[in-house]
Amino acid sequence: MITLYGIPNCDTVKRARKTLDSAGITHHFHDFRRDGLSPEQAQSWLDTLGADQLINRRGTTWRQLDSTAQAQAESAQAAQLLCDHPALIKRPVIDRGNALRVGFPAKQADEIISWLQQG
Repeated sequence: MITLYGIPNCDTVKRARKTLDSAGITHHFHDFRRDGLSPEQAQSWLDTLGADQLINRRGTTWRQLDSTAQAQAESAQAAQLLCDHPALIKRPVIDRGNALRVGFPAKQADEIISWLQQG
């Protein structure tokens, strides 16, 4: 089962969901804010993808954090930081069961659809 993780009002998430629906790709949408994120899940993503790929350091949420909280992104407390501030996660995170991908650039939509169909 493909799971698309994100926040429903995010434009990139909206585009990804619409594209997957149009391509006939069955998926489950997991809303970070409504459904939550466990520290174990966040840590698994950090282990697999790395903080640089997973954490959005260019967004408003990042800029609103104090320097102590920002320093957590490079520590063993990064998973908890992501659970406390799910908007820090680059979106969407796509889990096809055996592999993860972050983001959904419009110019890569066909490539992502092919990647999902391989899974």
